[in-house]
Amino acid sequence: MLPPTHTEPSDPREAPPLQPAPPAPRVLDLIDRAAMPLALAIAVLLFLQWPLRDLAGSGNGPTQANDLAQWLFALYVAVALRHAGRRGAHLVARPDLAADTTGRFARLRRIGAALCVLPWALFLIVTATVPVVRAVMAMELFPDTFNPGYFMIKVALLLLAVLLAVQSVLDLWHERRPA
Repeated sequence: MLPPTHTEPSDPREAPPLQPAPPAPRVLDLIDRAAMPLALAIAVLLFLQWPLRDLAGSGNGPTQANDLAQWLFALYVAVALRHAGRRGAHLVARPDLAADTTGRFARLRRIGAALCVLPWALFLIVTATVPVVRAVMAMELFPDTFNPGYFMIKVALLLLAVLLAVQSVLDLWHERRPA
């Protein structure tokens, strides 16, 4: 028999209050998991471009696969950038500084990063919302091929801005405690 994984304290006053996780990080994690298969779809579509060109000549097959891969890639990048930033897996100019997550300036760097990203994310949300809504309502086409779906690239821009703004607010909320 396996030992229990969690034992209750004998005195109820010793038990820490149970606090459910806030819903926003759980929703963001759910979005991350939903976007993971997009990487495979992008790889398959980009791989199929060349065989489709050989089979169909210069027909619509290759351009449709390319256009679909473009907007899938845009959605994937919108989600992946926030995810990489949250996990500390993004590229940095000084990896030696980024690796220090417990130093005395680590908290200041996390607050500074959120304060740098948040205004730009809010600027994108404010300035891009109207053009994105117009593109979605018009079902905007790719300008070169006239295939449907170009509006999805604009939706991905707005998704990126919203996800980064929410993550920045969560990071600031998490760091609100005194030093």
